[in-house]
Amino acid sequence: MNQEVTNFINNVNQPWQAIVGNQLRQIVHDSIPDVEERIQYRKPHFLKNGKYAAVITTAKETVSFTIFNASNLKLPEGLFEGPSERKTIKIRDGQTVDYELLTKLLKQASSTL
Repeated sequence: MNQEVTNFINNVNQPWQAIVGNQLRQIVHDSIPDVEERIQYRKPHFLKNGKYAAVITTAKETVSFTIFNASNLKLPEGLFEGPSERKTIKIRDGQTVDYELLTKLLKQASSTL
């Protein structure tokens, strides 16, 4: 694991954001064998075979998780936003997150990278 990514997650504004960020990071590693992680554009990016697979972004009240290569994913209505090639979920404090669903979607999306 990349120390810069660890530092980013550990230094976010709110403790709940660090918890969510660490859980998202773990599902990326569980879903994508040999994933590469790095800080790019001041946020954690996760790559498979040099191609973007996922990004974690924090804002004042959210943690956003973007899944790339998402054009062929079947997504629950109203949960994700963004263009077809990349879909983002915005997670808020106290929100229940279906990490199992995110893991499934990430595995599907990254399988062709």
